[in-house]
Amino acid sequence: MVTAGVFLVIRCSPLFEYAPKALLFIVTIGVVTAIFAATIGLVQNDLKKVIAFSTTSQLGYMVFICGLSSYDVSFFHLINHAFFKALLFLSAGSVIHAMSGEQDMRRLGGLTKLLPFTYSMMLIGSLALAGVPFLSGFYSKDLILEIAYSKSLSIGYFAYCLGSLAAFLTSFYSIRLLYLTFITKTNAYKPYIVFVHECSFYLGIPLFILSIGSIYGGYNCYSIFIDFGSTFWQNAIYIVPSNSSGLDMEFIPLMIKQLPTILSLCAIFCVYFFYKVGLYRICVTKFINIYVFFNNK
Repeated sequence: MVTAGVFLVIRCSPLFEYAPKALLFIVTIGVVTAIFAATIGLVQNDLKKVIAFSTTSQLGYMVFICGLSSYDVSFFHLINHAFFKALLFLSAGSVIHAMSGEQDMRRLGGLTKLLPFTYSMMLIGSLALAGVPFLSGFYSKDLILEIAYSKSLSIGYFAYCLGSLAAFLTSFYSIRLLYLTFITKTNAYKPYIVFVHECSFYLGIPLFILSIGSIYGGYNCYSIFIDFGSTFWQNAIYIVPSNSSGLDMEFIPLMIKQLPTILSLCAIFCVYFFYKVGLYRICVTKFINIYVFFNNK
């Protein structure tokens, strides 16, 4: 249901293409949603809430690229997102089931060796969400930001800058989720740890299938939805010739192409310094007003 609105915008492309002010509004709302939801996900402690606000943030990407008349790219990201987000939600369910209903990340930790399969699945989903190269999220998220910059419009540069910042925050809270749930020393109640158990074979099958989609989905779907000469869309999407991205994104500077990926990888190391070294408590204490602002949504 949450992606139905995005699909509706894609199917209504003939209407939106002749309403440039509506497209401008869509870009603005989409990019603000992407950054707004990412800042909220940054400070959530409930396992499922982090993933849920992540979904809202990714919907922002899908919406704002529709506003830039790249409806096929929006659908491409929607498909990739379906794989790794379903994987993350089901993996979270596996953790909650194993830990007797506990889903506060502050009461988890130390589960890497106790839940190795679930950890592997959530690792794949989190890295795909973070846009790590050659996983499914990398192909569509980078493409969205490249198209935004290639428009050579102020709204395009605005979307690129905030979208890149949202990519950094997305990577940060994705790895934070992994670190607090699996890697850090456990803070769980003793009865929960004593009775912790890996998911059954039947629960593991859908996780494994979704992990395959999270790894190879972006590479395989690119040629279907995005490649030049693809006949997949036929007349389902209409784009005014003046709004078409064409080959413009192929000629933007290399640094602009690489920046979102660099930011995503930097965020992974930032999580280490924040939590392993202990900068998190210092930053929260020093910037408590900002923390409260984000936490209160």
